[in-house]
Amino acid sequence: MLLIGTHISTAGGLHKVFKRAELLKCEAIQIFTRNQLQWNSKELSSEEIKNFKDAFMISTVSKVISHASYLINLSGEKNIRIKSEHALEQEILRCELLGINEVVLHHGFALGLPKTIAINKIAESLQRIIDTFKNTNITILLETTSGQGSVIGSDFSELASIHRLLNFSPRIGFCIDTCHIFAAGYDIRTVTGYNDVTSLLISKLGLENIKCWHLNDSLNELGSGKDRHASLGVGKIGLPPFEILMQDKRFNSLPAILETPKENNGDIRNLAILRKSKFIKK
Repeated sequence: MLLIGTHISTAGGLHKVFKRAELLKCEAIQIFTRNQLQWNSKELSSEEIKNFKDAFMISTVSKVISHASYLINLSGEKNIRIKSEHALEQEILRCELLGINEVVLHHGFALGLPKTIAINKIAESLQRIIDTFKNTNITILLETTSGQGSVIGSDFSELASIHRLLNFSPRIGFCIDTCHIFAAGYDIRTVTGYNDVTSLLISKLGLENIKCWHLNDSLNELGSGKDRHASLGVGKIGLPPFEILMQDKRFNSLPAILETPKENNGDIRNLAILRKSKFIKK
């Protein structure tokens, strides 16, 4: 079964995520290792690294995923692209120091460029970064996108093209966001729809390359192109696909991370839905 968890705040210190996660009985978590809305970040101290590793070692949490900065655009104009590559490099370095093996990435927008050119630029940047960190075992997880604006990755074929340009590097994987794929027009609301979409995902990206799920309902309708997350069962997707996913053995042992609203004990409610869904008899 999937490893259930949520995005956890690092307020007060990176190591504090584990106590917060354990209170929620998370099996997997996602964190920001730095402020995701700033280009620059201070280096991790030896104490921060030790505290995090020590807490991780004794924690019941079995998987930690990092999410890279939202500012990154690997298909941006020259200055933004340079900053983006540097920010991703720094994120990978931080993860290596902390013992985190996977980084989720919002890879970029075309911003007036033909999508084929934007895809090539993203692949070129990723190749440079992979080459720079060839001696690490950190995997970059390209996240499916909602189709908002000129974002790359709302079509599974676009993600497949990036991977193909990278010669199907094992250092690249994929994070599937339920809100994003629904907003992009992939209808997972029924058993048939779920099976069709996941079969397409696997055929385009490869089952072995799908490394993480982000679980979110959608405030907006199918194909809206809008990235607006909702609590499970409250939005336009509904509960059935999450119940199916929780029992889909093809994705066993992958982290399933909530990015749902946290107000009014949102994490407690949404985690309870996922746990119940694991044991619904079919």
